[in-house]
Amino acid sequence: MCGIAGVCQLDGSPASATVLRRMGESINHRGPDAAGQYVEGCVGLASVRLAIIDLSQAGRQPMASPDGQVVLTYNGEIYNFQQLRVELQAAGHQFHSQTDTEVVVRAWEAWGTRCVDRFNGMFAFAVWDRRVRRLFLARDRYGIKPLYYYQDGRMVAFASEIKALLRHPTISARVCLPALSEYFTFQNIFSDLTLFDGVRLLPAGSILEVALDDEPQVNQRRYWDYSFRSPEVATSFEECADELDRLFRQAVLRQMVSDVPIGAYLSGGIDSSSITAVAAGQVRRIRTFTCGFDLSSASGLELAFDERSAAEVMCNRLKTEHYEIVLHAGDMEEVLPELVWHLEDLRVGQSYPNYYVARLASKFVRVVLSGSGGDEMFAGYPWRYYRGLEARSAESYYRAYYDYWQRLIPDEDRADFFNATVFAEIKHHEPYEAFRGVFAGANLPLESAEDFVNASLYFEAKTFLHGLFLVEDKLSMAHSLETRVPFLDNDLVDFAMKVPARYKLRELDRAPHVDENEPGKHVKYRRDPGSDGKVILRHVARRLLPDEISARGKQGFSAPDASWFKGESIDYVNQLLCNRSASIYEFLNRDHVTRVLEEHTRGQINHRLLIWSLISFEWWCRRFLLGRV
Repeated sequence: MCGIAGVCQLDGSPASATVLRRMGESINHRGPDAAGQYVEGCVGLASVRLAIIDLSQAGRQPMASPDGQVVLTYNGEIYNFQQLRVELQAAGHQFHSQTDTEVVVRAWEAWGTRCVDRFNGMFAFAVWDRRVRRLFLARDRYGIKPLYYYQDGRMVAFASEIKALLRHPTISARVCLPALSEYFTFQNIFSDLTLFDGVRLLPAGSILEVALDDEPQVNQRRYWDYSFRSPEVATSFEECADELDRLFRQAVLRQMVSDVPIGAYLSGGIDSSSITAVAAGQVRRIRTFTCGFDLSSASGLELAFDERSAAEVMCNRLKTEHYEIVLHAGDMEEVLPELVWHLEDLRVGQSYPNYYVARLASKFVRVVLSGSGGDEMFAGYPWRYYRGLEARSAESYYRAYYDYWQRLIPDEDRADFFNATVFAEIKHHEPYEAFRGVFAGANLPLESAEDFVNASLYFEAKTFLHGLFLVEDKLSMAHSLETRVPFLDNDLVDFAMKVPARYKLRELDRAPHVDENEPGKHVKYRRDPGSDGKVILRHVARRLLPDEISARGKQGFSAPDASWFKGESIDYVNQLLCNRSASIYEFLNRDHVTRVLEEHTRGQINHRLLIWSLISFEWWCRRFLLGRV
């Protein structure tokens, strides 16, 4: 696991070793064990290393092939690297380390860009192939590892984090207004834009090629995409469950390869509990980590947000070495400046609990297993998918689902939310086009209820899950901690995409309306919340977990912010957003924000998601535009 950066001067001017060093230093938290650079003419590569596999000096990067023709800077883990190594050795390739990094180098020599089809893992890497004078950037299928780039016609620069790009003298922090419009619509960015003007995120499952010919060219292509489809051959529920059981166990064991201590997040839900149950069979007294919340000032459904008791059931059963952290309202205030600095490109919801639990885990292990992806692969959010079931056509489905995903500011309020100057710039950038762009090229059938569910799973894997991965990567690597996600094993994903929707969801005949802001929304639409969502995964989990855990309903990882934002944290929120010097009003309408705060404080409308995004954006402006702490 590492951080990577680099430059390619399209105009032929030499790459600067000094700039590369500065770029690497800015992301040293991603790789405190070693740093390296490679410069050849107009191309420069940098790496900072977090040693996980083969801790020796043989794993230093950038790493070159023996003849020096292929040079790699790489971030990630290839879990099937040992099998690929055997195959490459049989073809005549020799190895001088035990690293997966060297396997990537040799795989590139043998198969070129096709090597990414063979990798089962998470990765973002850059290859300088001197044989053809081309620089290649690649990102894993699912976007678990980030890779940002900037191009202006004279150069291409890339890095694991945007802050490294900002160390390049020609790149500065400016707001990308279309991205800001997307963020305050979806609490996410669905296109390849970022909040930083000119900086783009290489899409998951994509390769970017920079050809240094007489006329340099930059081309991008997708090499993989999700394909949720009803199976062509019918399979019984029990046969499907048996295969899921086998592939799930295989995925967890495959991702436990490590030369450093490994632990697991344990929330008490079926995803993290099942992973921990399998891992505990391999590692005696595996270390587990849980984040809980002080609920003394919470109310209503937020009183169920603390999952420590369920996690303790599992740690007692599995005999893990268990650690907990309890967060209070003031902990959000304390961490926000640092949190936003590491997040950079704001995505999804309240994420400061992730920061704290990653910090806790990093004190004991260097690798941690996470349950992320179980919901998106096996339909863990049924109240979302049912939104599209009343559609009578593809377009009516898209419109219904788009209406749901306007999590913050609906289209009709955009003109009032942004100030007049900004809205004049973005009014022709329609968020709906960004939404529809997610489906471009997917060719999804949209005729039956199962088709609509599969389309929703496709969409959420590419947007919501992708946003979670970006957050999880940034906040774990802030503490030099590697997070692994067994639910995103290639074999398991390939199988999950073919599992019939009727095996994931129990009912496909209702489309209840649920407010995304509402705590406990997952229990409102069903009297028995444990009866729907992830049905087949829950069935398999019973083979690993006690009934009290496998039967639990869906519980998101969230603090009781709806209560805190009108209670213990209200002074902090007002201090940030109501003062005359608040930075966000260069972009937003002060009267609209004031009305939002008043509605939330009076209990009229739950604006917890929007308030989180507003205070996050205020700190984003302070950290990146103003350079203030």
